[in-house]
Amino acid sequence: MENLHKTSFQFISEPSDVNFGGKVHGGVVMKWIDQAAYTCARTWAESYCVTVYVGGIRFYKPINIGEVIKIDAAVIYTGNSSIHIMVEVYSRDFSEHEFEKKTHCIIIFVAVDEHGNPKKVKPWIPQSDQEKKLEEYAMRLKTLRENIHNEMKPFFNE
Repeated sequence: MENLHKTSFQFISEPSDVNFGGKVHGGVVMKWIDQAAYTCARTWAESYCVTVYVGGIRFYKPINIGEVIKIDAAVIYTGNSSIHIMVEVYSRDFSEHEFEKKTHCIIIFVAVDEHGNPKKVKPWIPQSDQEKKLEEYAMRLKTLRENIHNEMKPFFNE
């Protein structure tokens, strides 16, 4: 049986991905994250999805031009229509055998119907201890986001 809750991309970073410091531009990494996460969410939902939240993006180390990039995306929690995806970006030089983690984030999508209304998604049920820990992580982050939203409310017209 396939792992429909996981997606993995591998490719080579290109000279056009460069920033002024000679490394891969953070915005390019964010685009990669969005593409991998969307593919994972769309596969799970079996319908169009829209991004509703990107958070906790953490750039650990820069990525060099010409390195092999690996992006792993996995469903770690589902709500009624939401799909929470954890994305980890790795890279390695061709002379190395092991990938090194460079970026981590959580991105949330909502499955929508042809009219743009939220659509129910099948529940993701963690199987392994690691998947159960990731689901707990997603639920803790959800609570933190709600607290941040409440803190920000007085400063925004909703």
